[in-house]
Amino acid sequence: MKAIRRFTVRTVLPEPLEAMTELASNLRWSWHPETCDLFADIDPALWQEFRDDPVGLLAAVSPARLQELAADEAFVERVNHAASDLHEYITGDRWYQRLSDTRPASIGYFSPEFGIATALPQYSGGLGILAGDHLKAASDLGVPIIGVGLFYRSGYFRQSLSFDGWQMETYPVFDPDALPVSLLRERDGRGVRVSLALPGDRQLHARVWVAQVGRTPLLLLDSDVEENAPAERDITDRLYGGGGERRLAQELLLGVGGVRAVRAYCRLTGAPAPEVFHTNEGHAGFLGIERIRELAAVGLSFEEALQVVRAGTVFTTHTPVPAGIDKFAVETVAAHFAGPEWSGVPTERLLALGAEPFVDEVTGDGDEAGSPGHDVAPIFNMAVMGLRLAQRANGVSALHGEVSRSMFSDLWATFDRDDIPISSITNGVHGPTWVAREVRDLAIREIGPQILDGVTGWDQVGSVDDSLVWSTKRILRERLVVDARHRLRQSWLTRGASDAELGWISGVLDPEILTIGFARRVPSYKRLTLMLHDPNRLRALLLDPERPIQIVIAGKSHPDDDGGKRLIQEMVRFADEADVRHRIVFLPDYDIGMAQVLYPGCDVWLNNPLRPLEACGTSGMKAALNGALNLSIRDGWWDEWFDGENGWAIPTADGVLDPDRRDELEAAALYDLIEKSVAPTFYDVDDNKLPIRWLSMVRHTLSSLGPKVLAGRMLSDYVRTLYVPAAQAARRMTHDSYAQARELAPWIERVRTQWPHVQLEHVEATGVGDEPHLGQEVNVRAFVALGSLTPDDVAVQVAYGRVDADDRLIATTLQTLEPVEQFEDNRWRYQARVVLDRTGPFGYTARVVPRRDELASVAELGLQALPLAQA
Repeated sequence: MKAIRRFTVRTVLPEPLEAMTELASNLRWSWHPETCDLFADIDPALWQEFRDDPVGLLAAVSPARLQELAADEAFVERVNHAASDLHEYITGDRWYQRLSDTRPASIGYFSPEFGIATALPQYSGGLGILAGDHLKAASDLGVPIIGVGLFYRSGYFRQSLSFDGWQMETYPVFDPDALPVSLLRERDGRGVRVSLALPGDRQLHARVWVAQVGRTPLLLLDSDVEENAPAERDITDRLYGGGGERRLAQELLLGVGGVRAVRAYCRLTGAPAPEVFHTNEGHAGFLGIERIRELAAVGLSFEEALQVVRAGTVFTTHTPVPAGIDKFAVETVAAHFAGPEWSGVPTERLLALGAEPFVDEVTGDGDEAGSPGHDVAPIFNMAVMGLRLAQRANGVSALHGEVSRSMFSDLWATFDRDDIPISSITNGVHGPTWVAREVRDLAIREIGPQILDGVTGWDQVGSVDDSLVWSTKRILRERLVVDARHRLRQSWLTRGASDAELGWISGVLDPEILTIGFARRVPSYKRLTLMLHDPNRLRALLLDPERPIQIVIAGKSHPDDDGGKRLIQEMVRFADEADVRHRIVFLPDYDIGMAQVLYPGCDVWLNNPLRPLEACGTSGMKAALNGALNLSIRDGWWDEWFDGENGWAIPTADGVLDPDRRDELEAAALYDLIEKSVAPTFYDVDDNKLPIRWLSMVRHTLSSLGPKVLAGRMLSDYVRTLYVPAAQAARRMTHDSYAQARELAPWIERVRTQWPHVQLEHVEATGVGDEPHLGQEVNVRAFVALGSLTPDDVAVQVAYGRVDADDRLIATTLQTLEPVEQFEDNRWRYQARVVLDRTGPFGYTARVVPRRDELASVAELGLQALPLAQA
């Protein structure tokens, strides 16, 4: 018979062991080896069986064993010491508490997925892992972040393979009572409920689970509650499951419901309300609409509320391609905001926030898609809304910042790409999570515990003996071999093989052979099968009698992406071939647990996306922290931090338009690098069997990349360059009953209305002479018509510097001109003296932009007047 309901009965621990409940429920154990050691010593076999899940372990261990441990004074002492250490970690001052008072009291961090630990499978890939590392770094640094996401009853999916190598998906149901989460409750014990209206007089209700990530709370909204109808209960069934209205409902719950959950959490716990709201990708963008609704309810107009919201919002984009952005029909979005609770959010203004701009290719004039005169079907773009609701935005690597400024340039159509207000903060990874225990212990023993703070000690890596580094890597490689054989056997059993057929698996992989890792999601642009472009060439590398290689591959394709599934099948079929299957394996069901063995066990991490379509690519960072060298296309983070000694850059054929030809060229370059550079360096050993040149590159990688690739560096960048300025701007907006917002909103409206009348009529420079020389001063004058604006409303700037062959300014310097004379019809003469500070081809132009202290960028309003001739 099948149960009609399931639930989990949690263990009641003996009084001396009660502190283990807190140790198991706080996810700090996932990056704290000493706490993991404590759980492992309860029952080592069970610890392995439950895949590093303390809650599951405690539920499964026998009462007799618990009583035995409760009577063990030494074990109880260890429990109490671990609990005391956790308490000190949670309550003590850390890096953030030593900053000035300008720091935000709290930051709300919203993301559709979070990858914290195998025990809490609420992630699909890099976006979720990055979000999890963001929260862990916040905990380590003491940054008061409140994470907000959704609780997916079936997570993403579990991946297996059919007999012919086709990806199969299953969706296990997770019982939150068996996970390291607790229900957010009202003071009377009732579970907190957040609710929002849906079209057709429906209501969506959600409970709120709290996962404690060290000192950082993560709120997860769950629609599987009895108050909901079946369709609404299933809204949080699967991560990225379904599309259309169901996907929209997920994002409404995340954004709108998430803000309401934060308000409830702060009310019940006394935690300070967020001054800054960080939108991690466009999925959470509706949080800004909910905040506008809140402000409208206390008397602000929509435009006034918009300025308050923008001041305190940070938007991070992770996608390098428009296809990666969620878009919805405007009618569907409008229907979800038609209820009376949204009376302070006019539908036309809401839809305008998500409208894609239409730019006339001839005039450069901007407009909204679907506006009169344009036959483009109107859609609601979540990333565009995210950018319009945030005063500060960023990409996740320097190159991705450039790509983002190009991809969203139509929002600032008259501005050069460098002026577009999208900055970049390169992602980082959480070292304590991803660095293998052996590497960590070696670093502490040979360098000292100070290296754990992520800042100091990296320059001492060169002092570690080569033999210690090499023996450690050999241990990690062997662990990967053992794990891969186990996973490969389980995969073949699932595919229908019998044990009698699988004797060959005991000879799969070899801990003495150069090991290359490749693991990631499987969209086409990441090019899983580039290495198969010439199968015979790959086969020769795998089977080289003197310098063989072996490759461990993993990755999931989206369930609806048959193209990605075909790539996996092609790879699996090659890896199944009898002559190479001992040297190349595909391991299904890539997750955190597999990654924590794969990254340390590899000697080389391979990444070969189509440049520049990899936003960052943090997997290579995790491998580097474990002493692996990167072999990668110069994309994402590798483009800015490759230095010629920390790995190899695969040459790109950027100018080749034929995709097949491009793949052919880049695959050939990959094979050449492995054959002529990577493998020879690995196998070139001295009399002590040590690859001295290889180890020199490993030490250089650790010392040069270690401080850069850590999530602590990433988060401190966010704090200094985005969170603190956003908090300061938000405080100014809310001060004195929102006085500044009430002044700014009508000013923006006036400037927008009058901008068509602003003209830069003429620009001239005098005093240049026939032979201008370095250090000479020239007088630049600009004649500007301001309409009904005043000189206080605008800045007139001269842009000057070196010019290229097409007279485009490069290495530009900006200098503000001052108004010196007024003429009739509010026309003004501006002027300034410019020093010729560089030799060679020199040029200048001028522009007029809005000016006000509250603007974070001259391009913020998207308004710019150029000289009439240039325009």
